[in-house]
Amino acid sequence: MRYSLNFLLTLGLFFSITLNVFSQDLPLVNDCDVDPISDLADPTLERMLHNELYKNKAWKALLQNQKMAIGIVDLSDLDHIQYAGINDDNMMYAASLPKIAVLLAAMDAIDKGQLKDSKEIQNDMHLMISKSNNQATTRMIDRVGYEKIEEVLRMPKHKLYDEEVGGGLWVGKRYAAGGRRYPEPMKGLSHAATARQVCSFYYQLAMGNLISEERSEQMLEIMRDPALHHKFVNTLDKIAPNAKLYRKSGSWKNYHADSVLVWGPDRKYIMVALIDNDYGEQIIRDLVIPLEKVMKKSRSL
Repeated sequence: MRYSLNFLLTLGLFFSITLNVFSQDLPLVNDCDVDPISDLADPTLERMLHNELYKNKAWKALLQNQKMAIGIVDLSDLDHIQYAGINDDNMMYAASLPKIAVLLAAMDAIDKGQLKDSKEIQNDMHLMISKSNNQATTRMIDRVGYEKIEEVLRMPKHKLYDEEVGGGLWVGKRYAAGGRRYPEPMKGLSHAATARQVCSFYYQLAMGNLISEERSEQMLEIMRDPALHHKFVNTLDKIAPNAKLYRKSGSWKNYHADSVLVWGPDRKYIMVALIDNDYGEQIIRDLVIPLEKVMKKSRSL
């Protein structure tokens, strides 16, 4: 069977356009100012999230006792991005998840010439995020300092820690036995997060708003393809094997936290969970399907 040259060129253009739509690269550079995450709040999505999670009696008890915090951002329609959360302004101990704040502060220091980039630093940042290596993280904290981390988190552009909205991301202790503490001022936590501000971190990262487009792209590359495949990723490996995952998690004793930006042809969203419960790791695995269900149902309205 023969085809004309024009037909083949048209067919090639169609597949090229289709592929580009499905594989749109991150970050998404937007000429407009990035809206605060709170401005994206959708009451319908929040109500549906509440109703879905409260079906599970164990989850309902955790949510009612503020032992569980959830945040989701639906990025499937970039003209109508939707956010919803439960207990999302309740700051909790988040173990290794706030290492993303160390990454952000280090990138800002490199961008401003306060920290000289090197292969050693790049390697430590990759180890810190992909494998959650405590020794690499402690070296990065020592390089930038607590005050620099706080400064970057409080920047008006980012507002990733703000007492007026319940606090947010914070790192005030090395991931090691020794060293001084620099606790956050509201609850005195050393490694803290709120679901809302972690969602904001990923949202701003996806939009190229963290420091700059170039630095956002570099951070995305470091956060891509996590080496640890538990919590959210355990489920996503099964249901979305072709999606790109940008992720940081954390666990310590009964505290379990996870955060992920999922970018694939059928899925474009952010999920964050903070849980104070011995079974938190399994709960986070089990959350993926109902959270996806909520976002899919909301889009169909």
